[in-house]
Amino acid sequence: MLDICCIGHITLDKIVTPAQEVYMPGGTSFYFSYGINSLFQSEKASGCQHRLSYKLVTSLAESEMNAVKDMRGRGIDVEVIPSRYTVNFENIYGENQNERKQRVRHKADPFTVEKLKEVEARYIVLGTLLPDDFSLDVIKYLHTRGTLVVDAQGFLRDVRGEEVYPIDWDEKREALKYVDVLKVNEYEAEVLTGESDLHKAAQQLADWGVKEVLLSLGSFGSIILADGVFYDIPAFQPLLLVDATGCGDTYTMGYIYRRAQGATVEEAGRFAAAVSTIKLEHSGPFSSSYHRAMELVRQNTK
Repeated sequence: MLDICCIGHITLDKIVTPAQEVYMPGGTSFYFSYGINSLFQSEKASGCQHRLSYKLVTSLAESEMNAVKDMRGRGIDVEVIPSRYTVNFENIYGENQNERKQRVRHKADPFTVEKLKEVEARYIVLGTLLPDDFSLDVIKYLHTRGTLVVDAQGFLRDVRGEEVYPIDWDEKREALKYVDVLKVNEYEAEVLTGESDLHKAAQQLADWGVKEVLLSLGSFGSIILADGVFYDIPAFQPLLLVDATGCGDTYTMGYIYRRAQGATVEEAGRFAAAVSTIKLEHSGPFSSSYHRAMELVRQNTK
């Protein structure tokens, strides 16, 4: 059985910051896959003999298949489900990298149970970008195929024309019964629960069935709730701030990577903070090493 499988659309993104304008592939599945592959390769180079197994299941148009070719060239195992279109996002950042504006130019075909029949892994990560990417039936099915990890962000977006508007997740009470690990930020937690108190919001999500709640606060760190215990994970200071796109995805990647290795919740949370900090220092996915991330954890552990 695979250790980790990520399912999600690869996007074609336009990223605008005060410093630059970049066109590149993106999406949770993109940032997750490249990030985890960098960790794999650095551990392999150091002689690690127990590398985790990983696969990406994605869907995109034929016109963007070069992105898949590049991933396979890096040694990433990719299965492609054809789609009429590729998701096209425009992400616009101001001086505050914790805030962004988004537009959606195109949407891809949703994933279905039939197309995911063969998926099975210890950890299954849904790279949700838009609310119709994964139906409730797909969530229920994948819950039977492994520990299900979900980022709530895609379920809280409504696309009208090209503009993205915040919404609540209509099926949250039913869906969260089948979600083992849920990643949210402070805004998403409040939208889902109605609670502005972050600890109360996390507890409500746990009461609805989530086993591990990852509440990311950007530059203010993160809170994790697991088995009734809260863990306050500090943010680390990056060497420089370049691009926050994909930091949330990188946080989830780091957390699941270490959990799959057998790390505790707190150990995994600190590692997640480290890899997302390092990712902030450049555009594109995390491309540093396992050892640099672990060193950053050690430097910031009292």
